[in-house]
Amino acid sequence: MKKIYLLMFSLFFVTAATIAQEQKEEKKTQQGHTDQNKFRQMKDVLATPNDQHTASGAPGHQYTQQQVDYVMDIRLDEANNKIYGDEKITYYNNSKDVLEYLWVQLDQNMRADDSQTPLAKSNGASAFITPENFKSTFMKEGKGFGFNIEKVETDGKPLSHLINRTMMRINLPKALAPGDKFNFSIKWNYKINDINKDGGRSGLESFEDGNNNYTIAQFFPRLAVYNNVEGWQNMQFWGRSEFALEFGDYEVNLTVPADHIVEATGSLQNEKDVLTKEQRKRYEKATKTFDNPVLIVTQEEAEKTEKGRATGTKTWKFKAEKVRDFAFATSRKYIWDAMAVNINGKTVMATSLYPKEGNPLWEEHSTRAVATTLIEYSKLTFDYPYPKAVSVHSERQGMEYPMICFNFGRPNPDGTYSDRTKKGMLGVIIHEVGHNFFPMIVNSDERQWTWMDEGLNSFVEILAEDVYDAELFASNPAKDITRYMGGDQSNISPIMSQGDYVKQFGPNAYSKPAAGLYMLRKTIMGPELFDHAFRTYSQRWMFKHPTPEDFFRSMEDASAMDLDWFFRGWFYTTDVTDIGIKEVKPLFLTDKAGERVTKLKEQYKQYFDNLGDLVYITDKKEDANPKAMDAYADGKEIPTFIYSVEFEKPGGLVMPLIVELTYADGTKSKQTFPAQIWMQDDATVKRVFSSTQEITKITVDPDMETADVDTSNNSWPKPTTDKFDEFKEKVKE
Repeated sequence: MKKIYLLMFSLFFVTAATIAQEQKEEKKTQQGHTDQNKFRQMKDVLATPNDQHTASGAPGHQYTQQQVDYVMDIRLDEANNKIYGDEKITYYNNSKDVLEYLWVQLDQNMRADDSQTPLAKSNGASAFITPENFKSTFMKEGKGFGFNIEKVETDGKPLSHLINRTMMRINLPKALAPGDKFNFSIKWNYKINDINKDGGRSGLESFEDGNNNYTIAQFFPRLAVYNNVEGWQNMQFWGRSEFALEFGDYEVNLTVPADHIVEATGSLQNEKDVLTKEQRKRYEKATKTFDNPVLIVTQEEAEKTEKGRATGTKTWKFKAEKVRDFAFATSRKYIWDAMAVNINGKTVMATSLYPKEGNPLWEEHSTRAVATTLIEYSKLTFDYPYPKAVSVHSERQGMEYPMICFNFGRPNPDGTYSDRTKKGMLGVIIHEVGHNFFPMIVNSDERQWTWMDEGLNSFVEILAEDVYDAELFASNPAKDITRYMGGDQSNISPIMSQGDYVKQFGPNAYSKPAAGLYMLRKTIMGPELFDHAFRTYSQRWMFKHPTPEDFFRSMEDASAMDLDWFFRGWFYTTDVTDIGIKEVKPLFLTDKAGERVTKLKEQYKQYFDNLGDLVYITDKKEDANPKAMDAYADGKEIPTFIYSVEFEKPGGLVMPLIVELTYADGTKSKQTFPAQIWMQDDATVKRVFSSTQEITKITVDPDMETADVDTSNNSWPKPTTDKFDEFKEKVKE
């Protein structure tokens, strides 16, 4: 076979060499600059690796973290809606540092009468206000919320301490050396807030029948985190950015009215004391039932109980190991159901508590959604390690704690509900149960980096929702985030921003990180590489405190993919994706050398003589000769339709270039060029496409996989209809 070259490609090397020589000869003096390439490594923004947080993203051989154990006696005063607590705390200094004091979180003080949280908000005059809020706002009438610390002691003696709003410093009698522990106790009480009237992440919901539903969390003084990243994480709690907590073991006695049903973090230790024989029998059945929930307390039984008032109390005893927090729920209104879940041969209980106001929606879906969440999250992370997961219904809540969460989603009074209500209820249950994985086990610093729990959790939630009801939850996260990303830049914050000052908190901390991970999995890395890397990160940091750097580095370390360009753009900037088609030039096979080629052949005669036979490509249709390759095709079909396409990138983000070609017969093909295609030129790139039939349409990102905020430049030929034409078509429909 004769040697044959398509001259268009050979010319690239000739012209490149020519240009380089010309630039050298001109000897232009230019201003220097720093490396601003979108693919530069992130060494300028990531923390320096060390022997606790390594360059691979794994915990280092010197990694340490503190442990805090709690023994608590808690009493609910239903008549006055107050909680009384007495807690004994054992603090273990596992660090290499000597500690002079400890910091304790007093989150309930955020709503105390002297709280500065209301003062930190810009508030204009309202057209209407409740009398209670008028009194508290304009008449300075306090509501009496916040911790009342009765005493702080060690060995029965008063312990020096100082309260700074939502933080309390424990002044140690002597410095706590590495490896030592310190025992002390706190006695306290506080008034419970009504979540529908006073707001709050936990509290009580009151019903017209006089009963309350108590969903109680952040209810006890809790130790702050001490580590080698932040030192003490003692940032004040302003109400938005959540919590940084240490792992430990809990023994908790909860004394409530005798007719209440209680669920909490941990395993119930005295079921014979608090459950009837029939309830224990039903629960035992539930531990062996994997297909449908079993009712422990029926609606009929709950309705009967809620009409009375017990005069005595019962104490429910719970024990939990290796948890970072404790929460509980209690009411006489609860219906209670449960079912077993198989997590790789281990039985875990999925459980729900809900008043009759939640039915029929809750009995149909809550516990089943809990089970699906545990199964699907375990696939992508690690086997769920705790013995149970509980979903508790409350009208306006969505909050998470180890083994228990509080969730909204209430049908109409007549029991009917819309798909929107069902979707919201299922979404919040899957999301809040999913928080058992992030951050209850993969224990990131919520006070600092909201996205590390909300964003990662929202991403896995999308996959779990698709399994539970793909039709109800049909979505495209990358497409859905474009409206936010393409909005007013002055009202958008980078994901890597501390949560208290973030603008548009929901999209920033939840939707955008989730959409980014969805794109990484679907479009950039592929499920196999992504899932292994994500699982590696999750398992490395089980029961530990990861940082953003640990996540970024683990994802690269376990996949052999350089993702710095993605993490820098998506997480550290508010840049947008906008990739389009700038120009399309049809090209043609020819046997004629154009004027420029002729000059080059004269200038580089020896080079061209060595090339052998040549076939040329031209943009002049009149010079086209589709048979120019016939002598060299060996009977194979020749792609005579050739198109030179120049793509542009007005947006600041680099993304894979996804191109769909539509042919004259209606068939389509798709090709994905990696993001690295933009390495040398951040503004434009060119590709050549050939076919044996005419290409009638070229589309960039046809399935909206890259969060492109402007699709007006995504097609060739450009659409001919204007906005008014589109409006008229919609009206016809």
